[in-house]
Amino acid sequence: MWLRALLISVVTAAAGFVAPAVAAPGPLPVAYDFTAGIRAELAEPGGSLPGTNDVGCRPSRAHPRPVILVHGTGGGRQTNWATLAPVLHNAGYCVFALTYGSLSTVWPASALGGLGPKVDSAWQVKSFADAVMAATGARQVDIVGHSQGTEIPTYWMKYLGGRDKVGHYVSLAPYWRQDPDTDDSRGEAIDMFRRALGIPRPSYPACPECAAPPADASFNQAVRQPTPYLPGVAYTNIVTRDDEIVTPYSSGILDGPPGTDVTNIVVQDGCPIDRSDHASITSNRRSAALVLGALDPAHAPPVPCIPVPPFTGA
Repeated sequence: MWLRALLISVVTAAAGFVAPAVAAPGPLPVAYDFTAGIRAELAEPGGSLPGTNDVGCRPSRAHPRPVILVHGTGGGRQTNWATLAPVLHNAGYCVFALTYGSLSTVWPASALGGLGPKVDSAWQVKSFADAVMAATGARQVDIVGHSQGTEIPTYWMKYLGGRDKVGHYVSLAPYWRQDPDTDDSRGEAIDMFRRALGIPRPSYPACPECAAPPADASFNQAVRQPTPYLPGVAYTNIVTRDDEIVTPYSSGILDGPPGTDVTNIVVQDGCPIDRSDHASITSNRRSAALVLGALDPAHAPPVPCIPVPPFTGA
């Protein structure tokens, strides 16, 4: 019975991903520390970080596309982004973040995302992105993803109508050349269990703009074959040699075919004292500057080189 209840929550958690708006008109303090997001979630369970998910935000002429932050496995809209959310807000962006793929709508499980079937998660990203564009009046968004959050939006873009809706796509610790992993097998197991229990898959609205993935292709294959990249999108992959989750780290370095725009960055190139790992790549000054430069190359800030420890990034 507990398993059935758990799986029902996966099926029903498919919409309403914009958390209560958090208006923050002034500059926000920035914590260069991955654990700050965990503390934020504990302080306001199920909330949103200051400066994010403000549906009243209107993109400026300088930054016409809202930025959507897409967390990694086990992350959430607060836990993953305590550094980059205020950095982007302070730079003048409208910033939005969702929690996708949680196994329950009840906290604290609701704050642990990226655990459900990946196709369901891609639909959640689609719904969230469509809601962001409708609220802000923007025709496109920019994506900043971390780990699993680098591939879920790709499925939306390739198959669920997001092909022309992204301007810049920044991937932190991606794994474009990696075979199916435990995230894939866990999602497939949940899908199998709910079918065995007679729980229907989520139902989604009509999508005339959607395209079917290749027949008999897994989620991993559908994202990566023949390439994860689409023309017209500026892609930036930011990887770290000290990544202990994506191994080898070089699986995140992938050039694009002709007609695509792809930049690959290794954070230690030119800065060997940066020991960012899989978590702290989201949470330090060097990564923050690289993300800002990827989103707005014409006004890229100086990229500092300072010692960065694993995990915290502090």
